[in-house]
Amino acid sequence: MADKPIPTLYEWAGNNLEIFERLIETFYDKTLEDPLLEPFFRDMPKEHRYNVALWFAEIFGGPTLYSSEHGGHAHMVKAHMHLPIEEKHRQRWMQLMNEAADEVKLPDDPEFRSAFVAYIEWGTRMGYVFAKPGAKPPADDSPMPIWGWGVVKPYIPE
Repeated sequence: MADKPIPTLYEWAGNNLEIFERLIETFYDKTLEDPLLEPFFRDMPKEHRYNVALWFAEIFGGPTLYSSEHGGHAHMVKAHMHLPIEEKHRQRWMQLMNEAADEVKLPDDPEFRSAFVAYIEWGTRMGYVFAKPGAKPPADDSPMPIWGWGVVKPYIPE
């Protein structure tokens, strides 16, 4: 079997920003109907959704627009510092994000979804850590995390 290049998660998801825009639109619509998360999302400006789509695209190996337009990882963390996030909020966030991923038809192969769930698990836990009183923000030049396939690479038939 010839070595085939391994695509980024962004490429595997469709290689365009639109799928991440649909993911975030669907997710945010769900949060506004959810009694547990609605208070966190009710006053978000409309452009916030697009910015989060840029974040997800970059995290999964797409264009670096979030970093170039908003300052990268440190900016994202600082925006979430000291929010009143509890474990129940983190878990519900993950549940709604997984539902949104299904609804917009992100790839549902085990390898992609494993990587996707690993990222949202890590990301929500990081948000939870930085929301706690006394948490210190990362340095302004902290690197942007770029998520990969993890242990299992995608199955690419010959």
